[in-house]
Amino acid sequence: MPADGERLGALDILERLVSFDTESSRSNVALIDWVCAYLDGWGVPYARVPNAAGDKQAVFATIGPMVDGGVVLSGHTDVVPVTGQSWTTDPFKLRIADGRAYGRGAVDMKGFDALCLALVPTALQADLTRPIHILLSYDEETTCLGVADTIARFGADLPRPGAVIVGEPTDLEVADAHKSVVTYLTTVHGHEAHSAKPMLGANAVMAAADLVSELNRIADMMIARGDPSGRFDPPNTTVHVGTIDGGTARNILPKLCAFHWEFRGLPGLDLAEIPALFAEKAEAVARERLNRYGPYGRIETIEEVAVPGLAPEPGSEAERLALRATGRNRTISVPYGTEAGRFQAAGISTVVCGPGSIDQAHQPDEYITLDALERGGAFLRQVLAECTR
Repeated sequence: MPADGERLGALDILERLVSFDTESSRSNVALIDWVCAYLDGWGVPYARVPNAAGDKQAVFATIGPMVDGGVVLSGHTDVVPVTGQSWTTDPFKLRIADGRAYGRGAVDMKGFDALCLALVPTALQADLTRPIHILLSYDEETTCLGVADTIARFGADLPRPGAVIVGEPTDLEVADAHKSVVTYLTTVHGHEAHSAKPMLGANAVMAAADLVSELNRIADMMIARGDPSGRFDPPNTTVHVGTIDGGTARNILPKLCAFHWEFRGLPGLDLAEIPALFAEKAEAVARERLNRYGPYGRIETIEEVAVPGLAPEPGSEAERLALRATGRNRTISVPYGTEAGRFQAAGISTVVCGPGSIDQAHQPDEYITLDALERGGAFLRQVLAECTR
């Protein structure tokens, strides 16, 4: 544990954060314990926000006046798995070499978390007119729901912020837009029979094929609709089937067929549109194919993850703050999902802006450059300066 008032540099903190194996399937509580001990050492007030099971926690810390209108620096503590990846060294032991800091989560996004925590002693000495909040969450890599319980407390027992900067790696470009990500598992339940007598059952695989064809049709429709903003690559909402599994043998009508699918929607897409089109087709397939010879089958679809998109809000408080702090004069879009849309959905101005490149995320030998960390620290100090005016 850190000593009381121990001033640690960003690399020292990053070394400690990387040492905790916080893959999304694991608990992050040991890491949060360390962070809270660090905050205690500086006398910074904070709230722990556990999940329902109690095996994961977010922490929300406040520096400055305990009032509404502050700035949240938001980062996640979970990381993607290392299983099956070829790492040169232990992924949970920070390695410094060739101007880079290597380790799982170094860029996505424990580097940003470390910079925020390293800022604490400087922030405590600043004459803040509005608070700086540090929010470290969990489950960003799976559901982006790790911030939800904290957001629900804004304006109740926690101050309601005026702006949020989500520190995902953007090379310190200011991102004001990304697509939504919604994923599903569809399971077709048929009825087994000899393939020579299809009228005695229901073929789950052939019904699933009809549904996948419908997703192809919807995908083509979204391509044709395009991206009126011209800001996204690819320039349209995408629809994708990632896995499909079903059947026992070539001469048995398959009892089950399941497939995972998703869509990544442009900001402004009605998130109910694609599932409604799919549900309409599923009803027809169940009626016309699965149950053609009797009440043999059914189709069920479960929504697994729904990450809201981030829509541009030109001139918003978060945008203006981040542009001033980075010295940029334009915003960008990013191709990946983040927690930013959850803050925006709660009515809080939000952008994505952090050090390092997403190109290094999720890779074996993941790294953030020391230069990116230095520039990220300068960015946060400028954000801090904006909160003293």
